[in-house]
Amino acid sequence: MPNRDEKILVVGACGQIGVELTLQLRKIYGEGTVIASDLREEHQLLKGTGPYVSLDILNKETFHVLVLRYNITQVYLLAALLSATAEKNPLLAWNINMQSLLNVLDVAKEENLKKVYWPSSIAVFGPSSPKENTPQHTVIEPSTIYGITKFAGERWCEYYFNRYKVDVRSLRYPGLISYKSQPGGGTTDYAVEIFHDAVRHNHYTSFLNAGTFLPMMYMPDAIRATVELMQADASKIKVRSSYNIGAMSFSPAGIADEIKKHLPEFVIDYKKDNRQQIADSWPRSIDDSEAKNDWGWQPEYDLARMTADMLQNLKKGI
Repeated sequence: MPNRDEKILVVGACGQIGVELTLQLRKIYGEGTVIASDLREEHQLLKGTGPYVSLDILNKETFHVLVLRYNITQVYLLAALLSATAEKNPLLAWNINMQSLLNVLDVAKEENLKKVYWPSSIAVFGPSSPKENTPQHTVIEPSTIYGITKFAGERWCEYYFNRYKVDVRSLRYPGLISYKSQPGGGTTDYAVEIFHDAVRHNHYTSFLNAGTFLPMMYMPDAIRATVELMQADASKIKVRSSYNIGAMSFSPAGIADEIKKHLPEFVIDYKKDNRQQIADSWPRSIDDSEAKNDWGWQPEYDLARMTADMLQNLKKGI
């Protein structure tokens, strides 16, 4: 059973992952136990579900005061500039993605927080990494600033665990797909946009080529994986950088074919942009056997089940 004495702070709670993770944590631990925070105005889906505070995570002192005021025991740090957005302003991305993590890790060390969660990404892998079934431990030479920040962050997480015993845990998320919240400037955003445009217009123009395979995951699986990792006994967590985690791999053409089974009139065309170069540097599929072996990870959604669920839920909103 979850410990109801926990006080959990979610930083970046209004983002694509943050909204759904906050709602799930409140179901598990209780509404008053999970404090949502972000620089932005409170997300509509979070309103009335629990406490919300405005927080600039780059201000370490403000963050530290918040931890003390609410007797925080766990922090989930989700604030970041994502891949495509980060390429437009690399120095800002480095500052936001790195300093936010260092602030959290340092306060966690000073206040002996029980656990910290920080997400990494398949963006840590670069052109020299194996493309098929990319292993947990392999060549990692990211070519994007987002990937560089995530790789550096993994090293910091492992360092704080080894040096200071901060119980920090992490997952290398693939592309994430959700009908509840909009994507935030990533290279895999097409896999969300395509569903919205299919339902509204029966047409989508993909910014990636037809045969560009990338690892993907439906948001319910991503949220469950995050919770399961954080609830696992510390003795089972063997990887303190970040775990590979996977569910499915598909291309724009593949997802379009699946959508046509439900919407036969759907049409896709292709007009690649600068995100194609980023996608080409990433894995086509992921080996997540260490997550499966260490703490029992298993995905529940494949492409067919996810597509049916996405379309059903998006049609409700029309």
